[in-house]
Amino acid sequence: MTIRSNRDHGQHYRPRMFCLKKVSLVGMQDPKNGVKGSEQKLNITVIPHVMTGQDIASWIANFFKMDADEALAMGTMMVAFGYIYPLQNHRKLVLKADDSFYRFQTPYFWPVQKWLAEDIDYAIYLAKRNIRKKGILEPYEQEHYNNFNKWLNHKWDFIVLQAQEQYRAGKERKKADRVVFDCQERAYWIVNRPPVSDVMLHIEFYSTHPQAIMRAKVKSSVSLGAFVKYITTFKNHDPFLSPCLPSNPWQTDDSTYWDINTRSVEIPTKMRVERWSFSFFELLNDPRGRADFKVFLKKEFSGENLAFWEAAEEMKWGAADSMKEKAETTFKTFLAPGAPRWINIDGRTMGLTVKGLEHPHRYVLDAAQTHIFMLMKKDTFYRYLKSPVYKDMQKKAINPEPHNFSEAQLEQNARNRKPGIDPIIIWQQEQEEKAKAAAAAMPVDVKQMMSKLDRKK
Repeated sequence: MTIRSNRDHGQHYRPRMFCLKKVSLVGMQDPKNGVKGSEQKLNITVIPHVMTGQDIASWIANFFKMDADEALAMGTMMVAFGYIYPLQNHRKLVLKADDSFYRFQTPYFWPVQKWLAEDIDYAIYLAKRNIRKKGILEPYEQEHYNNFNKWLNHKWDFIVLQAQEQYRAGKERKKADRVVFDCQERAYWIVNRPPVSDVMLHIEFYSTHPQAIMRAKVKSSVSLGAFVKYITTFKNHDPFLSPCLPSNPWQTDDSTYWDINTRSVEIPTKMRVERWSFSFFELLNDPRGRADFKVFLKKEFSGENLAFWEAAEEMKWGAADSMKEKAETTFKTFLAPGAPRWINIDGRTMGLTVKGLEHPHRYVLDAAQTHIFMLMKKDTFYRYLKSPVYKDMQKKAINPEPHNFSEAQLEQNARNRKPGIDPIIIWQQEQEEKAKAAAAAMPVDVKQMMSKLDRKK
């Protein structure tokens, strides 16, 4: 289920309509074929149309023909985006496959309505809740209430008046209807104005491993530790947190920083070489680092793995009209029996890849590419970091001294400012270099060349 949202304060969700059709929220509420609901007592009030988490997960699994884990993950996404809300633990926006009670959110509060969650509406809600609870709010609500009292002081009389009118109108409803509406409104604001602790949970939830997205919860100590480690590692490499060396070209009009950090510079900076050791992805993501890694692989006579990985990337991001040709070339070069650069992958992955190449598409090499990537990451990458190739590059790498320009020098830099190179020109130059390298590596058929010369004569 692909539902997109924005959890930032003051912004609303923008899910796509086809997602709602796919999930079939209306079908889930069908009295005959939907999720079965019943009346349940919450405290001392009887609430209608209450479902259990087990019933919701079972309905999703049966309707979409999926296993229990996938159904639970989809149900959790529906709860997290505010289409279903829990009645008991309202701050826990997950679906539990047990006897926990849930209700469908009223369509008025669905994200598809694109109702902008304004601060003034939230202030009215908190003021109304403060009246109903006689000044006893939850800590995070009390903090928001006090802040709104300061920030919206010029509108506070209007906010309190609106809250009193809504509270008075709510008391005229039946008790069951009043409790249901209060739960619906509270669920809406829990989604759109989550407590700070819940915001941190979502940050670590999505910043650890992609597989963690589909889990119901993640240990906060582990994820926050990984988050802190990441910030500590990359802090000195972030131009917003650390100054550019030798100077910021946008401030000094000196292009040295750009010149020494071009994609194919001969001698990179120490900061750049250090970043290669952070992860295998960082090494491959830097064209200069990848070139240095190729030098190491050439000395070890094991360059076929990286060559296959690059071929898979070209097929994934290349032009559609050349996909079939690239698939044939990749098969003959790396996968066919007796191929000149045959790669060593397990039989199951090889079988799936070869079968997929019969009808090639962009991602047909994904399984084999992932296998090769993990192989290089776990073995070759660490041998590269200990090799003389990487250590020599560390020694040769430059460490630029910071510039201390005077006012006169800054004015001179501004007058001598050079026009920037268009990215398209840089891309064309890189393509020409690749073509020259491929032509140099391509074997020459002497007989064919002689026949061409004879035809010309």
